[in-house]
Amino acid sequence: MGITPRQLGHLVIKVRDVQRSEKFYVEYLGLHVTGRADTGMVFMSANDKSSHELALQPVSGEAPDLSTEGVGLAHMAWQMDSFDDLRDVYNKLKTRPGLIKRVSSRDISCGIFLEDPDGHPIEMYYEIPKDQWTENISLISGGRFPLDLELDKAPIR
Repeated sequence: MGITPRQLGHLVIKVRDVQRSEKFYVEYLGLHVTGRADTGMVFMSANDKSSHELALQPVSGEAPDLSTEGVGLAHMAWQMDSFDDLRDVYNKLKTRPGLIKRVSSRDISCGIFLEDPDGHPIEMYYEIPKDQWTENISLISGGRFPLDLELDKAPIR
C-alpha cells in the first residue's frame, strides 16, 4: 500500500518584510489573513476551507535574494474558477507596470506569471475541467487560450 496524500496543504515562504508581502497577497491575489503567530508569521488563505494555503515567514532584511539557478521551488500556482476570472486578474495586475512577467497558453490551461516583492514566482491560472481533456492533450504545450487577455471576450479554441 502506497502513501496517498489528499492534497498539498500549504506553502511557507520566507519574506524580508511581512507587512509588505501581506499587502501584496491581499491586494493582488485576493488572499485574506487567517492568523498570526508570535514569531511574526502570517497565515493566509484564498478561501475558508482550511486554515491557510500560504504562510509568510519573516527573515532578515539582509537575507540573500532568491536564486533562479539550482534546486528550489520554480513557482506557486493559484487556480481560478473560470477563464473570465483569470481575465479579471489580468486586468487588475496590468495596472501595476512590470508586475506581469508573461502569459502562457497550453492545451488545458492559461497562466499569468508574476513575482511577489521578494521575487517568489507566482502563476495565476485557469484549467479546463478534466472531463474536457482529450486523449492527446498536452499539459505543458499547445495554445487553446488567447495570449492577449485584453481582447474583450477573446475566444477559447
